[in-house]
Amino acid sequence: MLRKSLKSWTQPSVLCRQMSVVARSLKYTQHGEPQDVLQIVEDTLAEPKDHQVLVKILAAPINPADINTIQGKYPVKPTFPAIGGNEFVGQVVCVGDKVKDLQPGAHVVPRATGMGTWATHAVYNADQLMAISNKVGLAEAATITVNPCTAYRMLKDFVKLSPGDTVIQNGANSAVGQAVHQLCRAWGINSVGIVRNRPEIAELKQMLECLGANAVLTEEEMRTCNIFKSGKLKRPKLAFNCVGGKSATEVSRHLDDRGVMVTYGGMSREPVTVATGPLIFKDIAFRGFWMTRWSKENYDSTERSKMFREICQLMEQGKFVAPTHEMVPLEKFKEAAIAALNFKGFTGKKFILDMSS
Repeated sequence: MLRKSLKSWTQPSVLCRQMSVVARSLKYTQHGEPQDVLQIVEDTLAEPKDHQVLVKILAAPINPADINTIQGKYPVKPTFPAIGGNEFVGQVVCVGDKVKDLQPGAHVVPRATGMGTWATHAVYNADQLMAISNKVGLAEAATITVNPCTAYRMLKDFVKLSPGDTVIQNGANSAVGQAVHQLCRAWGINSVGIVRNRPEIAELKQMLECLGANAVLTEEEMRTCNIFKSGKLKRPKLAFNCVGGKSATEVSRHLDDRGVMVTYGGMSREPVTVATGPLIFKDIAFRGFWMTRWSKENYDSTERSKMFREICQLMEQGKFVAPTHEMVPLEKFKEAAIAALNFKGFTGKKFILDMSS
């Protein structure tokens, strides 16, 4: 039984019962490169029953982890046939008669992971979804559950930070890096970003400083700068690494006594090498973080609700914006997937599949 429909409150069920919803989705039946194994498939969706919700997906990003999952290189292994994607923002079309907390017209984002989100429509269980204010922009809402939450948790869970403290990170122009800068600005924490040198370095530095970075340095500049020795900024208590290799080693050298480096990615595919001196004489520590694991362990926690509430408030206030991105139609998925892991150029642009029309 359908209890409500998006366009008909006085005539329950009319919308969904009188139309067949044909969903177009990006499916794959084996691991491989996205441009080779993904296909647009059409399926007629059954009307939602009981605790189910029919969602029109408005926008869904292409994350590096999504590509790795399709390639078979990620810890999460889907059941075939599988739909790509892990994040989205959608609008509730209609709900089953046992759904109480979601109403047609509401915007929703995924509470669960691995739901398959590269589609125009989908039917999910209500407990897999979270309502989000429709005042939050589509790009911000579509990308809220992974990168902003990763930045939030790393800033909250490893070191007790106070206003005036310093955080340092490599890959500072990544989506997580951009989120770190914005949260640090909102909380009064100094943020130092390390990036690879490139022809457009001046523009990149300006962009990251506008997001909240106190200083943006190339890897070469970081080796010779005296930003901490001079006392301009406190030595970092916390460092974030998404690159690995020499970059991670160099960043760790700048940590304060008993500082902590948190690794959440490895774009260089090189191991994290520990400098012996700082390890012994500063007693620095090395930790890892995986947002998927945290989300599963805190599925219904009050801390998770608080996190989303705080991030959404910043987004509504215009104090937190989506990472540099490009909206692309579903039909352009091949080009977007190929470009998603291309880190050359000005910044790591995120591609977001746009199904809003």
